[in-house]
Amino acid sequence: MASSKDAVVLDVDGREVRVSSPGRVVYDATDRTPAITKLQVCQYVAALSGPMLRALGDRPTAMERWPDGWHEGMRLATGPRDPDADGFYQKRLPKGAPEWIQTARITFPSGRTADELCPTEAGHLVWAAQMGTLTFHPWPVRRPDVDHPDELRIDLDPQPGTTFADVRRVAETTRELLAELGIRGYAKTSGNRGVHVYVRIRPEHSFEDVRHAAIGLGRELERRDDGVTTAWWKEERGERVFVDFNQNNRDRTIAGAWSLRARPGAPVSTPVTWAQLAEVEDPAELNLVTVPDRLADGDPWAEVDDVAHDLAPLLELWETLPGGELPFPPDYPKMPGEPMRVQPSRARTQE
Repeated sequence: MASSKDAVVLDVDGREVRVSSPGRVVYDATDRTPAITKLQVCQYVAALSGPMLRALGDRPTAMERWPDGWHEGMRLATGPRDPDADGFYQKRLPKGAPEWIQTARITFPSGRTADELCPTEAGHLVWAAQMGTLTFHPWPVRRPDVDHPDELRIDLDPQPGTTFADVRRVAETTRELLAELGIRGYAKTSGNRGVHVYVRIRPEHSFEDVRHAAIGLGRELERRDDGVTTAWWKEERGERVFVDFNQNNRDRTIAGAWSLRARPGAPVSTPVTWAQLAEVEDPAELNLVTVPDRLADGDPWAEVDDVAHDLAPLLELWETLPGGELPFPPDYPKMPGEPMRVQPSRARTQE
């Protein structure tokens, strides 16, 4: 590691990556973690680049950037016209990026396209971290076929009034259901209160098919556990764990495996074995300081690419369980068979 007054140069698997303002505090100290600098964030990404690339290598990846670090009270932009926000999503590779950075061209639901970061080596990840990226948001596709997902993502989102223990319970029910269908799921914490379950699938289906598979799985979970809901409208969810099926839409992403999150204490969206998940009491304990040591026992997702599953059993649940189509996000084009995008209480007042 070479250094100067205002920058250091990291040797990342033979690639030199310049890190400016290495001493900038990115995370303030908490009762469980010390203050964390930009250099430490870049070193964390370099150290975990192997398992990170296993999870998001060759995937178009949006960067959640916090150029001044993340501190309590800071706000993530809600859209492109939000100049007062502190953090933002970078979907197009910024001008001035090194010529060795690789990209993949993706198409948004609007039909517009963008050349997005596509990590293929450790240096790409460390460069993104040097640019203020805390969370990597990979698409569920890989080059060269960016229109057919190879990943089903089951986002278990705890609603107000639920606990992490509730999410663990639903995650275990998800594992059992997938196993009954001959499917192996891989779990990770979200870096907040949720759990994500990933399934590698054959890249043969559209985003809409994968979304329907997530709805089918969610509806079967509802049948097995009354603490689960697929209700899109928040007013209908109650104190239950929401299966966010719409995270499987085109241009919808969730925090990538091993990514830091913009929350106190530098929490990490951490892959775990199912046995390890059962032992997690507080997901905030999985952070930049503690997570690297956990890899001494191996990567819990080391075998994630060994089998690509057939989506047919989950699509059968979609086709056979009652309920029909569910709403898409508000910025999405109107889709075939979709119900009105009006929350139920407002629809009743308009009748």
